[in-house]
Amino acid sequence: MPLPGQPLSVNRDDLAEAADTPPTPERVSAEQVAEDAVLVRRAQEGDLVAFDELVRRFQERIYSTIYHMTASHEDAADLAQETFIKAFQALKTYKGDASFYTWLYRIAVNKTINFLKTRRNKTHLSLNDLDLNAENDPGLVALVSDNTPRRELALTELQEKLNAAMMKLSSVHRLAVTLHDVQDLSHEEIARIMDCNVGTVRSRLFYARQQLQAYLSDYVK
Repeated sequence: MPLPGQPLSVNRDDLAEAADTPPTPERVSAEQVAEDAVLVRRAQEGDLVAFDELVRRFQERIYSTIYHMTASHEDAADLAQETFIKAFQALKTYKGDASFYTWLYRIAVNKTINFLKTRRNKTHLSLNDLDLNAENDPGLVALVSDNTPRRELALTELQEKLNAAMMKLSSVHRLAVTLHDVQDLSHEEIARIMDCNVGTVRSRLFYARQQLQAYLSDYVK
């Protein structure tokens, strides 16, 4: 693990491959939270190996979350680096009021939202980079007949339209969908990460899905 201010060593190809693969649904168990707490205490005492282990545990999920918000492998890698550097620098301030991964996600989310605000004036988005894996969603795949010779072309078109629709959502609504539907986090976990109540999370998810349905209405009807 580098000293504060030094860049982290991130294998972008490995992380890009991980982001292109749907994450296995996984909730953080009480056992893992306890293990993380031990690693955090060791890291706060100056054990760099312990912090390295924390990075190893969370870098793919942090990268994937940022990637699905930015539609860019390069931006996701840079922001993931910045997230872990910030976490390392601020580790002494972590009091354990929330789980470490929730604290870490908040850093990543805040950095990403600030980044997106500065990027608003840029009109070009690489939609092909954003992979929500529509071809693996049974509900979406069902829209395209298995017996249609042009099925592969139709799935590609559906993927592109879904990507474009996601990027039309506001950053907070896109984040809610990413954390819930891509990262498989619970409403309660998302509320802690987004620093809002559970009702707000549900409202944002409902609104985002209504918007996605509207954006895709011409294609799915």
